[in-house]
Formats: sequence, structure tokens, C-alpha cells
Amino acid sequence: MKKDFIRKWFYLGVLFLLPVIFLLFLYPSTHNYIPLDIVKTNVNDVDDFNFFDDKKTLFKDNITVLSFLGNEPMNNITSVLNLKELVYDKFRGFKKFQILTISTSGTEVVLEEVKKEIQKADELKYWYFATGTPEQIQKLYSSLINDIELDTTLATNRVFIIDKLYNQRGRIDDRTETEVEKGKKLYGLYSYNSIKISEIKNKMSDDMRILFTEYRQKRKGKFDSNNRRIQNLETIEN
Repeated sequence: MKKDFIRKWFYLGVLFLLPVIFLLFLYPSTHNYIPLDIVKTNVNDVDDFNFFDDKKTLFKDNITVLSFLGNEPMNNITSVLNLKELVYDKFRGFKKFQILTISTSGTEVVLEEVKKEIQKADELKYWYFATGTPEQIQKLYSSLINDIELDTTLATNRVFIIDKLYNQRGRIDDRTETEVEKGKKLYGLYSYNSIKISEIKNKMSDDMRILFTEYRQKRKGKFDSNNRRIQNLETIEN
């Protein structure tokens, strides 16, 4: 009887302790994520652009998704609709989140139509629209790191993440584990193709969540900036 009693409490103790030990192993890892890389610093702000309805914004102190529609905004409506459904609707509740869409001066009427097209469902409280000269747009775009030029209409399907301190965010190393194992040359992800739904849903959404987690931890005093992987930043910019 005594052995049965000891065996019973031994098993109960094991059943109780195993989950506790497992959670203790997991706990440190919850704060050991890899922050979203800074791929470019000192992105130009947009204080010299003309904003719709006197509703002006800046990159400073905001987490911004930046897009360029050029001088034919309606030709890029698919890009805008994807951003509305896959990015804006998902992150509009996050603090300091915003989308900024840039077009060229003289396209205000068409850009207003684009705005109305995506405003059918709800108010675009955190979405801003602005226009600028070709020179202003090229200057802003040149302050970003990118692997594709603006097209002849000054538009691109690529969208960019800019943090509160004028840093462009992305991935210094976008290789898969298999590619790393095979020794494939390093390549990054500096912007996101808004036409590719899979890229927006899988990569950009993940990266946005990581960035919001970083700022949330900063507010709580739990963020370790030494974890950020920026050792390859100079190589990228050069």
C-alpha cells in the first residue's frame, strides 16, 4: 500500500511539473524575436507635399505604409484595393498606423475617384492622400532603398514601411532556411509587391506585426535594441 501511495504521488508530481517546466522553457523565447530590420535610414519626410482636405501627416512619430500611384492613379487601383483589404483593414486599430498614397500634381480629380472607390465601405481615417511635382516624388523615392525604379508614370506596385524615426524597414536577409543551407547569396526584401496577394498576406503582414510588437515592447521598457540585425546595412546602402 505504501509503494502504491508513493507511486501515485510521484506520477501526480510529474504530471504537474512537466507543464510548468515546459512553460519556463518557452517564456524567455517570447521576448527573443528578431526585430524588423532597418534597411535604410533618413528617409525624406513629406512636409512639402500637398494633402487632400487639409488632412496632413508626416512620417515622424508614425508607422507608415507608403505607396506611389503616379500620374495615372486609376491604372493602379488593384494595388490600392489590395492595400485596403489586406493592410488597412487589418492594422487600422494599431496605434500610430497610417497609409500614405502619393500621386503627381494635376491628378487630384482622379485621385479623389480612387479615394471614393476604397471609401465605400468605411471612413479612411488613417489613410492620407497627397500630390507633388515629379521632382518631389523622385526625390522622396530616391531617399528609399529599392530594387526597381518608378515607371514612366512615376508609379510602382511596390509599397514601403517607414517607422517613426524616418527608417525604412524590411528584411536584410529574405532567404528561406533551405536557401541558407544551400549557400544561396544573400538577398533582401526592402519593399512589398502590392499586386502579389501572397507577399502582402504572408510577408508584409508578418513584418508589420513584428514592428508593432517592437514599439509595444519599447513602451513597456522591454525592448533590447541590441537584438536588431543591422550589421549588413552599410553593405546594402553601398
